[in-house]
Amino acid sequence: MFKKKVLALIAVLAMVLGLVACGNKTTTTAAVETTAVETTAAKEEEKKSVNLEILLERDDSMINTYSLLAVNDAAPFVDANDKAVTDVKLNTAGADALINWMLGEGEDLAKNYGYDKYGEYLFYLLDNAPKSSAEIPAATEETKTIRMSTTTSVNDSGLLGYLLPQFESKYGYKVEVFSAGTGKSIANAKAGNADVILVHAKAQEEKFIEDGFARKVDGFDKERLSYMYNFFVLCGPKEDPANVKGAASVLDAFKAIADGKFLFVSRGDKSGTHTKELSLWPKDLGITDDPTTFEKYQDWYISSNAGMGVCLTQAAERGAYILSDKATFLTFKANGGVIK
Repeated sequence: MFKKKVLALIAVLAMVLGLVACGNKTTTTAAVETTAVETTAAKEEEKKSVNLEILLERDDSMINTYSLLAVNDAAPFVDANDKAVTDVKLNTAGADALINWMLGEGEDLAKNYGYDKYGEYLFYLLDNAPKSSAEIPAATEETKTIRMSTTTSVNDSGLLGYLLPQFESKYGYKVEVFSAGTGKSIANAKAGNADVILVHAKAQEEKFIEDGFARKVDGFDKERLSYMYNFFVLCGPKEDPANVKGAASVLDAFKAIADGKFLFVSRGDKSGTHTKELSLWPKDLGITDDPTTFEKYQDWYISSNAGMGVCLTQAAERGAYILSDKATFLTFKANGGVIK
């Protein structure tokens, strides 16, 4: 009898130990699974994080002004090879409607764009921005399609995606957007492929006017209608190896990058951003938009000939410095390194 009791007790103990072991196994498995999920989530979060930060901004040399210009229907249109383009028909009425809307109802929309999402304004109105109170005509079959040639910075920031649907739904127009660097956007207009341009490179805009490609819109006394601005920002890895955060000015920051031969991604596309960047390098480097001028700097100077979003991606991947307009950078950063 005693032996049977002992055997029964051993059996009970074995069952208890087995249950404990199973419990521990279950707890361990759950812990491993939880850790795996947490690790995956952390990796996903890390993927969304972009090691690219604004290191220098609001320097007087970094103001970025945007201008609207109506294309002249009597302009000497030429293609990329400077050959005359004939039979160009522009939608001047549609262009005027869009310009008057952007300088009227659209101004406050542009001024407030992005604040809810980023906690700061992406664009600001110039103190002397031209204003329009003109009545906007509804679109007709002849005038409903408007072609706009603009910069990647305006487009990639999401501004046009926010503004244009409101204009289109209210007045019946459809705006077709060609987006590239300012140089390419202006060339597109010179070929007769745009009714209006929205760009940000003063010297190129003035040449566009001088060559007869722009016209005055009724109610305005000049062709170049500069109305909003934001800031160029110098961005780079948070480690900031050139210590541009400590620079006294953006010119000193660019000198530090060049002196240390730290990687720098240039738009290289004759855009407004590229034009601004070229003005910030030390003069003795001799860097211009001619590739032969930076051949000897190719160990650190990367000329991409690409839009702002592509260049920001390159800079983030390579731990490089880059000049960007602030609106596009904030959009890029908020979207985890993607321009949507």
